[in-house]
Amino acid sequence: MRKMMIAALIVPVLALGLLLSGASKQQDASEASGLSGVVRVDGSSTVFPITEAVGEEFQMKHRDVRVTVGISGTGGGFKKFTVGETDINDASRPIKEKEATLAASNSIDYIELPVAFDGLSVMVNPANTWVDHLSIEELHKIWQPGSTVKTWKDVRPEWPDRPLVLYGPDVDSGTFDYFTEVVNGASQVSRSDYTASADDNVLVTGIAGDANALGYFGFAYYEENQDKLKLVPIDGGAGPVAPSRETINNG
Repeated sequence: MRKMMIAALIVPVLALGLLLSGASKQQDASEASGLSGVVRVDGSSTVFPITEAVGEEFQMKHRDVRVTVGISGTGGGFKKFTVGETDINDASRPIKEKEATLAASNSIDYIELPVAFDGLSVMVNPANTWVDHLSIEELHKIWQPGSTVKTWKDVRPEWPDRPLVLYGPDVDSGTFDYFTEVVNGASQVSRSDYTASADDNVLVTGIAGDANALGYFGFAYYEENQDKLKLVPIDGGAGPVAPSRETINNG
């Protein structure tokens, strides 16, 4: 498990609009602020539920504003944000130096707003009765580039000789960056023969539908789908720890 900051990067003109939205009380906010147009949001699937909810509320207060929220992963979102295609980028990692440089070269100024913390979580199907925990070393064995692990038995000899079917975020995901850094020692370093998606809902569906599945994504999506998934405690050297609101807040 790893604690991740999730944030939104916002161009200053939009930040002003958000501040104005909080100032309206008894009167119609659209009339009070005079706001209109389109606010374009993209990026992390981890942050998506937050910005989607905020966008819906914002549109209720500002009837002449349309908020669009997409999911293309943190990195995919930054590709759009740094060339001016979006106004807000949802991110589950800080902006990289090369991304900040590209934004500057396109005269894009921004502010960074931390909005929440989430925990990186490993999941299996509820029908999996043999996995009680995994160590970082075992995760590395599974996910390292060139891994020869094909079955659960390859992970531990006492486990079933059943195929190990992997699901995880794609390479544009901030969750992918965090996981590969912790498990494989370097960001973006991973085996590639797995079902990858920038949309965590796709990963949830895959794991929930396959008794041999293993995957990882943010804890928030587990909470929304805990009847379909089974959390795997992770041993980082001090004993297995399962993600929870308490353990995530404690780091």
